[in-house]
Amino acid sequence: MTVHPLGRPRSLANLGGGLEIGLTYDLRIEYLARGMGEEETAEFDQPGTVDALEGSLRRLGFRTDRIGHADALCERLARGDRWDLVFNIAEGLFGMGRESLVPAILDHHRIPYTFSDPLTMAVTLHKGMAKRVVRSAGVPTPDFAVVESRSEIASVALPFPLFAKPVAEGTGKGVTTASIVRNAGELEAQCERLLTRYRQPVLVETLLPGRELTVGIVGTSGQAAAIGTLEIVLREAAEEGVYSYVNKENCEELVDYVVVSSAADPVIAEAERVALAAWRVLGCRDGGRVDLRCDAAGAPSFLEVNPLAGLHPEHSDLPILATARGIPYDHLLAAIMRSALTRVERRRPGRRKLALAGS
Repeated sequence: MTVHPLGRPRSLANLGGGLEIGLTYDLRIEYLARGMGEEETAEFDQPGTVDALEGSLRRLGFRTDRIGHADALCERLARGDRWDLVFNIAEGLFGMGRESLVPAILDHHRIPYTFSDPLTMAVTLHKGMAKRVVRSAGVPTPDFAVVESRSEIASVALPFPLFAKPVAEGTGKGVTTASIVRNAGELEAQCERLLTRYRQPVLVETLLPGRELTVGIVGTSGQAAAIGTLEIVLREAAEEGVYSYVNKENCEELVDYVVVSSAADPVIAEAERVALAAWRVLGCRDGGRVDLRCDAAGAPSFLEVNPLAGLHPEHSDLPILATARGIPYDHLLAAIMRSALTRVERRRPGRRKLALAGS
C-alpha cells in the first residue's frame, strides 16, 4: 500500500478492541422537519455522514450505538446508558456555547469523547475570542473589531476595505458579497443587517486580498500534525471575492479545491506552521481544520478554526484533503480515534490496556 502522511497504513481491523462508541450528531433533515430553514440548519449533518462514520468505526473494530442530538443524549444518560467513548459531531442549536453542550454533558458524566472540550469549543465558536487568544500567542491574524450594537459601528477604527460577518456562525452563514465593505456607509449597512438577522455580534476585520487556504490537522497538542492544505479557488460563476454561504452550499458547481504542497510552496509551508500554532494554543484536539488567508505580500494569517470539521467522505473538506493526500477515509478516522483513545486510557487506568493498533 502507498505511504501517506499519517505513516504507513497497516491493518486497522482490531483498533477498536470491541469498545462501544456512542455517536452524537444533529441531522439536518430532523430540524427541517421541525420547520427550521435551510440556512438555519446549514451546519448540521446529512444521514450519509453518520452512515459513513458508523461504517468506518465498525470496520475499525468498534461497536457503535447511535445516540443523536443533545436531548437524546440526556434521555439515554437518564436511563443509565454509558459508552466507552462518544464520537461527537453535534453542533448544537442555541447560543455561544452550543458546540460546548454535548462535551459539557459528557464531562459531567465522565465519559470521554472525540474532539475538543467545552472551553475550546466556546472560544473557537466566537471568532473574536479565538483571534484574541491566537494574537496574544504571536499567531498572525488580521486586525479586527467586534461590534456588539449599532452604537459601536462608528467606533470601528480600521482602514478600508474591511470584511464583516457574524461572530459565531459557520458554513459561510451571513457571508455574501456585501461582506466586503469599502467605506463607512457600507460598514454601517452591513453591520446593521447582520445584527438584526443573526442577533449576535459582528466580526469586522481587515480584508486580506490573497489566497484562501484551509489546513487539515489530525492529533492533539504536540502530537498534532498538518496532513495537507487545500486552496479555495472560486470559479467564474461564483459569488465574486468571498467564500460565501451560496458558494459553499453549491461548491460542486462554484468552487475548485486544489491540493497544494508545502514541499513545493513556501507559502503553504508557512500556512501549515501558522495553522498548527493556532491549533495548539487554542487547545484543539483529535482533528479539524484551520482557515487562513494571505495578505497582499503573500503572508498567511489565521482566520478561524473548525474543531468540528465535516466528515462526509466525499463532500467535506477534511476527508477530501485526506483522500487527495493518499489517506483513506478509514485511516483518517483511525488517526482521530487514536488521538481520542488516549483519554480513555487516562480516565480508566484500572482497565486492560487498549489495543491501539499501529501505534
